[in-house]
Amino acid sequence: MHNDRHSDQHNDMHSDAHDEMQHDVRHGRNGARTWLITGCSQGLGRALAAHALERGDRVAVTARDRAAVRDLAAAHGDRALALRLDVTDPASVTAAVHACEQTFGHIDVLVNNAGYGYLAAVEEGEDAAVRALYDTNVHGVVTVLKAALPGMRARRSGHVVNISSFGGLAAFPATGHYHATKFALEGLSESLAAELAPLGIAVTIAEPGGLRTQWAGTSMRQSPVRLDDYEQTAGKRRDATLAVSGRQPGDPDRAAAALATAVDSDAPPLRLLLGSDALAGARARLERLREEIDAHEALTVSVDGAAR
Repeated sequence: MHNDRHSDQHNDMHSDAHDEMQHDVRHGRNGARTWLITGCSQGLGRALAAHALERGDRVAVTARDRAAVRDLAAAHGDRALALRLDVTDPASVTAAVHACEQTFGHIDVLVNNAGYGYLAAVEEGEDAAVRALYDTNVHGVVTVLKAALPGMRARRSGHVVNISSFGGLAAFPATGHYHATKFALEGLSESLAAELAPLGIAVTIAEPGGLRTQWAGTSMRQSPVRLDDYEQTAGKRRDATLAVSGRQPGDPDRAAAALATAVDSDAPPLRLLLGSDALAGARARLERLREEIDAHEALTVSVDGAAR
C-alpha cells in the first residue's frame, strides 16, 4: 500500500509538472508570446499587433507594403519586426516566416488576418476579381499555414487564429462571393483544428460582426456590373454596406483585446464571435436553421432504408 501511495504521488507530481510545462510552452517562459500577424497595415490586424506589443509580446508585423508597418515596429524596439508579406506571393510568405523564426526563435501565435470584401450579385461578379478574392482569402491562408505549421508541429505547441467573419456563418445579397471564401475558411479551419489538436496546437476561428475598419471603405472592392434585376436585392445592400462604413458598432481595439484573451485561455474556443451584432445574427441564423431542419424532418429521414 505504501508503494502504491508513493506511486500515485509520483504520478500526480509528474502530471502537474507536465501540465505546468505545457502551460509554459503555450504562454512563454516569461509570459510573453511571439506572434506573426498578416495584414497589419490597418484595421483589426494593426490593432491586434499594437495590443500584443503594448502588453510585452513579440510581434512580426507584416503587410504587402513593409513601409505601412514600419512606424508600429519602430515604436517597440527589438520586440517588433516589420516584414513584407503578401499572401498571394509564396516566396514572400516563406521569407517572412523564416525571418520571424530566425529573429524570435519560433512562432507561438499565427494570425491569418489578411483579406478583403467584394460587392456584387453572384451573377455580377467578374471572373478575374473573384479568383483574386479566393487567392487572398482562402489560398493565401493555406500558403501561410504551410509555411508556419512545421515549426509549430516540431515544438508541439502553437495557436492558429483564422480571421473569418459573421459572414462565414450567414450570407446576404451582394456579398455572395465574399461569403463563399469565408465559408471555405470555416470548413478548412474546423478540419485543421481536428488535425492539429493531437499535436498540441489550437485553432480559433474569429467571426467579427461590423467593426469600424476600412473593410467597407477603402479596402472594399466591387464589380462595375450592376444588373437591373438585382437592384432591389444586391443593389440595395451594396449601397447600404458602403454607407455604413465608419459607423459600425464594433471597436477594432476591443476586438483585438478579446482575441488576445481567447489566445491566453488554457481552453481557447474553436469559434469566437466578436460583437453584439455578430452574436444576435448567429443566434438568429441557428434558429432559422433549426426551424428549416425540423420542418423537413420527415422528408429527410425518408431517405433511410435497408440495402437491397
